[in-house]
Order: sequence, then structure tokens, then C-alpha cells
Amino acid sequence: MLKNKRYIIIILSVLLYVVTSCSTNKTSKKIVYKRVENKVTKPVQPIKEEKPTVTTAIVKKAEVFKVDLPQINREFRAAWVATVANINWPSKKDLTTEQQKEEVIKMLDMLEANNFNAVIFQARPSADALYKSNYEPWSYFLTGQEGKSPLPYYDPLKFWIDEAHKRGIELHVWINPYRAHHSSGGPVTSESMVKKSPSNIVRLKNGMYWFDPADKRTQNHVSEVVKDIVTRYDVDGIHFDDYFYPYASYNGGADFPDNTTWNEYKRTGGTLSRADWRRENVNTIIERIYKEIKSEKPYVKFGISPFGIWKPGYPSGITGSSQYDELYADAKLWLNKGWVDYFSPQLYWPINSTGQSFPKLLEWWKSENTQNRHLWPGLNTVEVKVSDRTAEITNQVKMAAQILQNNVGVVHWSVAGLTKNPSMLNYLKEGPYKEKALIPSMTWIKSTPLEKPNLYINSKPSALTMNWNDSKPSNNISKWVVYSRYNNDWETTIVDGLITSETMPKLKNGKKLTAVAIKGVDRLGNESDYTAVKID
Repeated sequence: MLKNKRYIIIILSVLLYVVTSCSTNKTSKKIVYKRVENKVTKPVQPIKEEKPTVTTAIVKKAEVFKVDLPQINREFRAAWVATVANINWPSKKDLTTEQQKEEVIKMLDMLEANNFNAVIFQARPSADALYKSNYEPWSYFLTGQEGKSPLPYYDPLKFWIDEAHKRGIELHVWINPYRAHHSSGGPVTSESMVKKSPSNIVRLKNGMYWFDPADKRTQNHVSEVVKDIVTRYDVDGIHFDDYFYPYASYNGGADFPDNTTWNEYKRTGGTLSRADWRRENVNTIIERIYKEIKSEKPYVKFGISPFGIWKPGYPSGITGSSQYDELYADAKLWLNKGWVDYFSPQLYWPINSTGQSFPKLLEWWKSENTQNRHLWPGLNTVEVKVSDRTAEITNQVKMAAQILQNNVGVVHWSVAGLTKNPSMLNYLKEGPYKEKALIPSMTWIKSTPLEKPNLYINSKPSALTMNWNDSKPSNNISKWVVYSRYNNDWETTIVDGLITSETMPKLKNGKKLTAVAIKGVDRLGNESDYTAVKID
């Protein structure tokens, strides 16, 4: 019996030891874990063989400092791309979807490589659409059949916008407000606006059809088309050209056939002369479109490229057609009133022309720019009448900058004057377009100030990578300006707003990288404050 008691005591002692030991080990593990978790000095790095991630620690140790950054080039460098009659794109109306896309990419690559920063794309040549419109049929110039969508399906306007933005190029949608059917636009079918809205469209003697600008249905339709584009597409601008009431030659010299609306105006007590009434109809739509764009998306620019002469004799010695009296376009008024963000009078004549002097006309339009909007003349890059077109256009670009002084720029008619003239591109690229440029800012449009970007650097023996804007990406960012200083010389690079990193060598042409900086630019051209880091 005694042996059994001893045996039981021994067994109980062993069990008690085991339980105590296990309890002690568990307690010890918890204490160690808590001590690690509650340590607040520096986070413990996991014991893994992983590549180090982005270097926030390096940035915190780097010296953030104040510097005098070089001024950024500012210039509007644009080209018109005409779709009517397949002038520029697509080159033929029966191209496949892939062929159309290839032409877009080739054209935009050319503009990017030669430091252009905007393209003015004709998405609505004649009450038709090179996009999925809610109001008008697919363009004949796209597929060879009005109302027929591309196959395989894609939205050309969206493709143009996306590809332009990838290259840091603005896309402005060019529309004709009143042309309802072009004489080269194939037969008038049931899809055409001519058939769908016959009571406010007239036929001209040259075979074209025109909306009556006096008809309220015309004004409302134009308004709806513009609002539809601005609302649904990520456009940078809306652009009207010089076609308002048609040129007299379009109707064989006869007066515009608007008796119906004119008689109604008189019947309801109208007192203006017929010419003033017509001008007022156009004035009304210009002011309305400008205000409606700003109401929808304030950053979307509105530009007009009227005929280059307001009236003969303005300025003294100028001769030629009068847009005021023939097209019933009081373009001077629109500029005086500030109903545009940029104004591109088509100054398609040589510098040394007597009756239509390029510099005299540009100086006159500058004197009428009382609201300080951007004045960017249109140049006839395709066929200005001189013996050396390349030298003439290059000199006009330089002369425009001399006359305008600040916020300079031009628009080239058309992109064919560049794609079909390599010497023109070379002259521009080696001359006035040698460096990339930001589009001048629109200071009269209210905007929310951009935040100062965050900047992180990952330094390696031979290269350095900048990363920025990781915490609060902004939809208002259009571009980033990246600065790098080698010894004491600053270099600048302009990149698209979707890009958030840049890698650069630490040694370049025998010079050492000593500092980097970054700033953001919004869609109106306004700059953020910069962040700069000194490199040891």
C-alpha cells in the first residue's frame, strides 16, 4: 500500500512540473511578442531576403531646400486636322479601323517628336460625327456611308483624345456650327440632319446645305451637340472655325435664303436691319456656347479661328473680303467681350503682302484684345503664296512671338503642311520649337490651387529615380515639370500627368547630379509650388 502511495505522489509531481513548465513557456512567448509590438522607436524590419521598397527613409534624410528654378517655356503649338472631304484624316473614307488608328498614331507621334502640344481635330465637319453622337449620324467621311459606325467598332474621338493625352498633347474638338451637309459628303440619306430637321435647313446653289442661324431650333441643336461632347469626352477645348453665314460664293452670289425667319422677326416687332439681325444671331450663339462650356467644365477652353480680316481698311491699307459684311461674323466684338479663351484669326498671307500684311493684321487684332485673351494666329502652312514656304512659316512663328511678347502661339493649317514637308518640320524643330513648351495659362478662369507634390527618391550608385504624388493624385493635373540640376545647370522635362516617376543618371556629360525638383501643372496651365531635394 505504501508503495502505491509513493507511486501516486511521484506521478502527481511529474504532472505538476509539466503543467508549470508549459504555462511558463506560454507566458514567456506572450511577453516577448508584446515587447516587440509596443516598441515605438523604429519599426522592426522583417527578417526576409526581399528587395528594399521605395525609399521614404532616403527622402526623410535628404535636404529639402529652396532654389531658383528656370522659367518654363510657354507657347501654343497646334495643328488643325481636317476630316471634311478626307483632307487630313482619315486619308480615305474606306479605311479599316486598324488603318485609321495607324494614321492617328503616326500623326500624333510626329507632333510629339517635333514638340507640338495641341491638336485641333474636326470631329463634326457637317452635322455629322466622328464619334458616338447622341444627336447626329456617323460621318460619311469615316466609313463612306452616313450613319454607319466603324467596324470593328471603336470611337474615333475617344481614340484621338486618349492617344493625344498619352503624348502630352491637348485635344481640341473642332466643329462647324452651321454646315448641315457638305457637297463631297455623299448622297443626302434618311440619316442626314437635312432629312431629320428640314424646316431649319436651306440648300445653297453649290450643293451644300446650311442651318439657318436665326432659327431657335438651330441654336438649341448646336448647344446640345457641344454640351454632349463636353460632358461625355475628356476634351481640352471646343473650337469653331470661320464658317458662320456662308461665303456668298456658296450660293452663287445670291443672298442667304432666310426669308422665313426674317419675316417672323419683323412680324414680332424686330427693329434691327437684316445685316445687324444676322450678326446678332451669331453673337447670341457665341456667347451662349462660351458660357455653357464654362458652366459644365470651366477648364475646357473655347477658341475661334475667324477669317483674318474683320473689315477692309482695318487696319489702314488692308483690302479683301469682309467677314463682318459677308459672313455676318462680328469677330472683333467676341474678342472685345471676352467670349473666347483663345482667338486664332486666319492670317494666311505673307509677311511682305501689301493688301493683307501678316504683321499689320496681327498688330491690329492685338490692339482689339481688350480682355487679354490668348491671341494665337492661324498660319497657312500648306500653301502660303511665297517662293520659300518653309522659311516664311518659320519667320511667321518668330514674328508672332515678337509681336505678342507674352503667351505666344500659332495654329498651323493644316497638319498636311507638316507631314508632307519634312524641311518645315526640321526648321521648326531646330528653331522656335527646339524645346518643349507648356501651353500658356488661362488666368481669367477660376481654378482650385494645386497642392505641392510629395517627392521621394531612390538613389543607386549610377542613377536616381524620382517618385511623386503618391498620396493625393489629382484629376486636375495635366502635366508634371521635372527638374534636374547637373553641377549648377538646370534641365527641365515636361511629362504627362499620368506619369509619376522619372529615372536619371547621376553623371551626365561629365557633370554630377546635384538636385532634383518637381511641380504640377493643371489643365489651365497653372503651376503648383515645387518640391526640391538636394542630392549628395
